[in-house]
Amino acid sequence: MTESKSLSFAVLLGSVRQERMGIRAARMAVNALEARGHEAVLVDPMVVRLPLLDRMYKEYASGEAPEVLETLATLYRRVDAFVIVTAEYNHGIPPALKNLLDHFLEEYFWRPSGIVSYSAGQFGGVRAAFALRETVAELGMPSISSTCPVPRIGHALDEQGVPTDERLSRSLGRFLDELEWYARALKRQRAEGTPY
Repeated sequence: MTESKSLSFAVLLGSVRQERMGIRAARMAVNALEARGHEAVLVDPMVVRLPLLDRMYKEYASGEAPEVLETLATLYRRVDAFVIVTAEYNHGIPPALKNLLDHFLEEYFWRPSGIVSYSAGQFGGVRAAFALRETVAELGMPSISSTCPVPRIGHALDEQGVPTDERLSRSLGRFLDELEWYARALKRQRAEGTPY
């Protein structure tokens, strides 16, 4: 892949549980994006440790935001698209993911998102993916129509995020094809200007 075709992605992981399986899905996304020649930066809430939302990044005066928020804002303004990795908690998204997302707004604008959902059961977290679509649309990074559900994640992916089933690899490939298309299209449009 030529440099001009390379894109930049932020992979947002939404779980802080000690025994979380979502890190496998996040690694799967990072590995697949890098194999396609893209930059993929993992944003792990266990590493960045954002506080519970009190003030959004935009509510700080210029230069006064905590360093972690400034670092994430810089990353988000630079990337072309987001991959959001969500578990399904009681048919919804994890609180750590909502907290991670809600610290920002304008930094997401005019960039597409793709949702990777997972669960220990057979449905792969699709109910959380559907719920998440409303949030990301409101944040200005609407999700593509495809999702990448990972059912029975403990068996579907090894610890490094390598799929154990060819069907998941094919599903991931189609998902990333679509996300790349939207990322390139919106990147061109951002270069020409945005409505506001």
